[in-house]
Amino acid sequence: MTAKIPLELIIRILPNSGKTQSSISVAILTHMPASQIEQFKLPHTRISPVSGWSLPDLGEVFRYRDLFFVLTQRQISLIYRQSVLGVGWAILRPVVTTFVFWLIFGKFAGLENSQDTSYPVFLLAGLVLWNLFASSLSGASDSVVAQSHILTKVYFPRLILPLSAATVPVVDFVIQFAVLVCMMVIYGFPLNVTQLCFPLFLGGVMLTSLAGGIWLTALHVRFRDVKQIVPFFLQMLLYLTPVIYSTSLVPEQWQWLLRLNPMFGMIEGFRWSLLGTPPPEWISLASSLGLTTLLLITGLVFFRRTEASFADIV
Repeated sequence: MTAKIPLELIIRILPNSGKTQSSISVAILTHMPASQIEQFKLPHTRISPVSGWSLPDLGEVFRYRDLFFVLTQRQISLIYRQSVLGVGWAILRPVVTTFVFWLIFGKFAGLENSQDTSYPVFLLAGLVLWNLFASSLSGASDSVVAQSHILTKVYFPRLILPLSAATVPVVDFVIQFAVLVCMMVIYGFPLNVTQLCFPLFLGGVMLTSLAGGIWLTALHVRFRDVKQIVPFFLQMLLYLTPVIYSTSLVPEQWQWLLRLNPMFGMIEGFRWSLLGTPPPEWISLASSLGLTTLLLITGLVFFRRTEASFADIV
């Protein structure tokens, strides 16, 4: 058993020890009862284990916000570094995808005739929001494994990794949204008050991608199959989300299946706010928000429960 250092001895050695104030505080906490620490009035940090299922310390995450900005800026720089087109890829991908979908589903499959609004703009509005969701979810799900080299070198809240990775695609979204606005002007969409509501649905999409990304990145550390599952999952989910088609084409008896998808209400609301399409049903929005909230809370709890073993497993 380690003997406690007498109070008088500590008082004598503190002025001449040459230690920093933080190391002195650690020495006192190690060898002195808590009742005697208050006599010195030194700053100290008490570290105690957290047991059970609980949410992460979001206050600690906020204190490391500088690291969040550094990681986000670094990932954005890596995406466009040594790229010939640079940000041009953010414009080219949705424009080409919109053209292909318009040609196949609009012209060949005849979905263009079922729309009250311009089908190319209808497609682009859905793809812009879907690309944000897919990129954020995919980036967040791979964030811990992709940056595993820093997990064993320094301590920081691990939650910063999926938060940073999910934020990076916002840059592409801003560029693609500008293209969408230009398309709306070309096709003569008027300004209206509901267009002020689109940030609400944008925030809902970010929360949905973050909620799913937190779950997947925690699972990815233990099961590397997640990296193979995510692209396949996103491809399947694309066709279960009204990105290419309108919900009016789905039979009523099957629309309950679409409401199980958190992106269902977000896509519908985003189009309604910008293009003036039929407004989403309140039950769809409530279902999307409810599922997103459930995914986010359970994902945060599961992430905090497993993050202590990340450095050992990864």
